Amino acid sequence: MMTNKEILRTAMEQSAIDANCQPEDFMKTEPVIVTSRKNPDARRYLKLPLACNLISYGNNIVASIDRRYEEIVRNYIQKYPVEHCFETPNLYVLNEAFAEHDLMVCFMAEYFLPDVNALTRGDCRYEMRLLENSDFHELYRPEWQNALSEGRKELDVLGVGAYDNDGRLIGLAACSADCDSMWQIGIDVLPQYRRQGIASALTGTLALEILERGKVPFYCCAWSNIRSARNAIRSGFRPAWAELTVKPKELVERMNR
Repeated sequence: MMTNKEILRTAMEQSAIDANCQPEDFMKTEPVIVTSRKNPDARRYLKLPLACNLISYGNNIVASIDRRYEEIVRNYIQKYPVEHCFETPNLYVLNEAFAEHDLMVCFMAEYFLPDVNALTRGDCRYEMRLLENSDFHELYRPEWQNALSEGRKELDVLGVGAYDNDGRLIGLAACSADCDSMWQIGIDVLPQYRRQGIASALTGTLALEILERGKVPFYCCAWSNIRSARNAIRSGFRPAWAELTVKPKELVERMNR
């Protein structure tokens, strides 16, 4: 199994592909600005190039941008501390500057990586079964929308389901092959079965299955999603990096309708 150091290095290498920078850029103490470009090896859901994507592994900010907005971004990330660049009130400064170009802050998320010393398969009172892509065909329903991606079914490669005594699926952790080296985990548990440790048992078990296949599992949620973040921690994941992405104003307004 990979070490924590190897897992972190793999994540930084993938972030470098996504951002068009070098993995070592995330370890610098000063901000780094690079040009956002398409890359066939980037995470498959990213629509590159981006106007602005801020990435931090805690040391600095790497800003992958359209160079037309370099002055806006440079002034922002040089003025405020790293952690404040990802939150209000400072965030309003960036949003207002981009508003003049019909762009807005859109996606903000925290990403988690497994701690191999904390991962366990967990105790679950329900039967757990390993699932593969061929088992997902009938599961693209609203109750499993966090675990599975209906718009990218071909990327849903592996899962672990929890089943009640009557054979009913009550919880599902599944992962999508978002890039060659890293698979992203999503989790859903039916409301009446929550708070029984099912989510963490499924997530931890799936993470170990992914590692056994030579891939790095990762987990993502909004930092305001306390329930999801707690599950990540209980499952053996730890905060690793944060991202903030600027998108066209029209897209943001459409999502808010």
